[in-house]
Amino acid sequence: MSNSILRTISTNSNVPTLSSFSRAREWLLDEALPFWSTRGIDGQSGGYVEQMGFDGYDRQATFKRVRVIGRQIYVFSHASLLGWQGIAQARHGYEFLVGNAWLGPEHGWARQLNRDGSVKDPTPDLYDLAFVLFAFGWFYRASDDPAARAWANRTFDFINTRMRHPSGKGFLVEKPATGPRLQNPHMHLLEAALVNYEATQDDRFKALADEIVDLFIACFFDQATSTLAEYFTEDWSRDPGQSGQLVEPGHQFEWAWILANYQRLTGRKVGEHIEALVRFAERHGVRRDNHLTCNVVSSDGKVLDAGSRVWPNTERIQAAVAMFEFAGEDPRAIFEASTRALFDHFLHGCAAGNWIDRIDADGRTCVDHVPVSTLYHLMIAFAEMLRVERAVGEAFPS
Repeated sequence: MSNSILRTISTNSNVPTLSSFSRAREWLLDEALPFWSTRGIDGQSGGYVEQMGFDGYDRQATFKRVRVIGRQIYVFSHASLLGWQGIAQARHGYEFLVGNAWLGPEHGWARQLNRDGSVKDPTPDLYDLAFVLFAFGWFYRASDDPAARAWANRTFDFINTRMRHPSGKGFLVEKPATGPRLQNPHMHLLEAALVNYEATQDDRFKALADEIVDLFIACFFDQATSTLAEYFTEDWSRDPGQSGQLVEPGHQFEWAWILANYQRLTGRKVGEHIEALVRFAERHGVRRDNHLTCNVVSSDGKVLDAGSRVWPNTERIQAAVAMFEFAGEDPRAIFEASTRALFDHFLHGCAAGNWIDRIDADGRTCVDHVPVSTLYHLMIAFAEMLRVERAVGEAFPS
């Protein structure tokens, strides 16, 4: 482990190590990755464990979500690229995914499998498809396996030809489509397109990213209120009534970070949107008493759900990275506050490397298990924070 990139980020420089960096590094390297690379692997049926108990033991869930398989492939692929020995665990999930969830070019990827890998729900779901594409991009980066790139292309083709909305603007949430149209799966599809574009320089992925950013600017984001809606009608108008006014601060932060990556990779300037998303979320979506990011506010800034989950807090860290790299803002106060909030409220009271995923407004635990899907959020946030550690120290010397 001594030659891990993550471990040498600070030890090879004279930059003072801030406590947030140290806590993130130790939790990720000494607790989370060792735990999930062993107990998180389903050695009997293949793939990954779907749920853990707070005691650190498999809850024996009877299903496996394809989105979770994709996220865990990402986690171990990224860990491998950072110098941690994760490629075998990534390939374990990759082989389980392609061996069980692919239903052919007409039907794409299943949404859910049974524990043994048989298909439980064959519905093509854009959210899950985005994470399959995301996983292949990361696994290709980590393994340089041409088969992973071929699977990414196959997945892109299915999304591009079979999941398009009849209007030509955006994609179906699922097939057949039900309920309102959603921005969230489009956001993750953008994230996946960028990973694959960076890995392959294939202009098809850039074109997909451009298309989704255009949709964000034209439809998802309201410049008058600086808010991102969640629910839309068929023509991409905000859903009528209260549902169309719901704003998730975590998604505002998440879009800001993804847009910053988009600007870095394509050169297209989207800085005003990045800043507007972050400013609204910081002003209306972060509690001043405990620095937790709230679940839901309204478009006028009123807090509707003051409870919190792990992921909105990790997204705040990522948005701080974006604002540091895009605008030169000092991220240390946010790094410290959100890292402390994560450890105080979520990364305790359970087995090492695990978490409490959700609490209510009074800090009470609202879940009875550890959802594996959350590790993706923690991995990105902590890895991003550690990636900029040296640059932050040089920009803002103590």
